[in-house]
Amino acid sequence: MRRILFFLLITEMISMSTFAQKPANILEQLLLSNPDKFKKLTDNPEKYRLQILYTQIDRDAKNRPTLTTYSYRSDSNEYFYPASTVKLAASVLALEKLNTLKIDKSTPFLTLKTRPSQLEIKTDTTAKSGLPSVEHYIKKILLVSDNEAYNRLYEFLGQRPFNETMLSKGFKGARLTHRLQTPLPRLENQYTNPIRFISNGKVVLDQAEAFNDKPYSAAAPILIGKGTMNDAGVVEDKPLDFSLKNAYPLQAQHDFLKRLMLPDAFPAKDRFQLSKEDYGFLYRYMSMYPTESKDPVYTEEFATYCKFLYYGSEKNASLNPSIRIFNKVGDAYGFLLDNAYVVDFDQKVEFMVTAVLLCNEDEIFNDEQYDYDTIGFPFYKNLGQVIYDYEVKRPKKQLPNLDHLRFDYSN
Repeated sequence: MRRILFFLLITEMISMSTFAQKPANILEQLLLSNPDKFKKLTDNPEKYRLQILYTQIDRDAKNRPTLTTYSYRSDSNEYFYPASTVKLAASVLALEKLNTLKIDKSTPFLTLKTRPSQLEIKTDTTAKSGLPSVEHYIKKILLVSDNEAYNRLYEFLGQRPFNETMLSKGFKGARLTHRLQTPLPRLENQYTNPIRFISNGKVVLDQAEAFNDKPYSAAAPILIGKGTMNDAGVVEDKPLDFSLKNAYPLQAQHDFLKRLMLPDAFPAKDRFQLSKEDYGFLYRYMSMYPTESKDPVYTEEFATYCKFLYYGSEKNASLNPSIRIFNKVGDAYGFLLDNAYVVDFDQKVEFMVTAVLLCNEDEIFNDEQYDYDTIGFPFYKNLGQVIYDYEVKRPKKQLPNLDHLRFDYSN
């Protein structure tokens, strides 16, 4: 009898142990079933601040999408620096604002100045026209993640309207407080430049300088890391405080991408106020390789620059001709991010992934010694390819029609 009870106890313990280790969902299962690719990160995800959202897309007979999203440690309370991922939001909201103003996106857009800290921009040597425009700024953002292009859109939107619009659309936790790669005092980022649009020699809009008198910040300090290098190049034994920096939780980013790429999955009231032409413009440049661009022209970037998911950072990657990746990446302070909608026209595959991880083994900030090449880029390449391989085999009742995402990139 004792032997039977002992056997039953051991069996139950094994069963409980097996249950405890069972992956919570298919995303976690894919991570845990590929230990050669992900074990270092999944063994210590808190250190790497790893968060992932993966959305499966299933279509009905009318090509209408149904979305099923799986999460790995997605937590809107766990801070990460969003880096350049904020630029996609600025691009979409800038187009919405132009539509409200009834101004074409190609209209010359002059940035003026009223304060010593501000830049005056009246020309753009990267544009064939020689003139800046919202259209050209968005191209540069989507092709190579241009920081100054984002700064011009931040100024056009205004700090408070930018934030209020994001929150009104339901993107909780978004906090957009500063220009990028331009170290300015907090007060200077509360001011945004006067803007002028000119069409056929006539001023069609004069937008005055704006000031946000209620600045944004986190409710409490956000302290990350063991040390921070100061301006003198000395590492101080103190964490970096991110409380005054941008915030954009992973769930909000993923929701933004879903709403942009799959508007038919949302009620009309929740969709962006964009025209069909606006969507096509954004999709084309989100998926274009910088080497394909004719205006602007990029000679120093490689084809898969800013295509972290699936390709990593391979400069000589062998391109899959049937795959296009519609995405926006970010990297700063050791945080590496990608928001990607991946399609394969031949295999009839489509899926979305939004992810972030911290690539900073020594936990020292501002020293520019980050582990993107050894940890971050290999992770994104592996993650993209593992999910892609799974999606190729995943049964679908109805194959998607992806023709609206086919573009001519030759002109």
